[in-house]
Amino acid sequence: MPATESSHEDIVSRIWQLVESVIHAEGMELLEVEFRRESVGWVLRLFIDQEDGVSVDDCARVSRVVSDLLDVADPINRPYHLEVSSPGLDRPLRKVEHFQSQVGKIIEVRSMEPMENRRNFKGKLTDARSDAITVDCDGRLYEIPLAQVERARLRYFDSIEKKQHSPMKRRHDDSSEI
Repeated sequence: MPATESSHEDIVSRIWQLVESVIHAEGMELLEVEFRRESVGWVLRLFIDQEDGVSVDDCARVSRVVSDLLDVADPINRPYHLEVSSPGLDRPLRKVEHFQSQVGKIIEVRSMEPMENRRNFKGKLTDARSDAITVDCDGRLYEIPLAQVERARLRYFDSIEKKQHSPMKRRHDDSSEI
């Protein structure tokens, strides 16, 4: 029987509650929990991070600890694959602290409800407060309440490209050789 949207959200919420403190005890931060059907079946994907980055060994260690916990708690009533991963360059942004650390960078946001006839926003994050973020999309500022953010990600390469293509000050030299 396919999972309904609310049971899917319930599973993600339950997993988050179960594993966040265990991952924190391993010296890591839980950034995101995904539970979705893919070609291999159901996949539970946990994104973790720490100040100095995450190694393959870190992911394997957390995977073993979390796997044992999930075997005991048994929160998912169907077969699934557990994956523990670093967030990568296009990292998910979920908490206000995540947004605050990325002010000035290019992000992609999807809102739960349409705002001014749109749900998808991609642009420079100009502000991050405890209740809302502000994104500059093509010169227009959109204030998006954090409670309305369905998902958000840093767009690392877009941020790098913006930096490289920003106008540079050129020296003007009026002297010319004849």
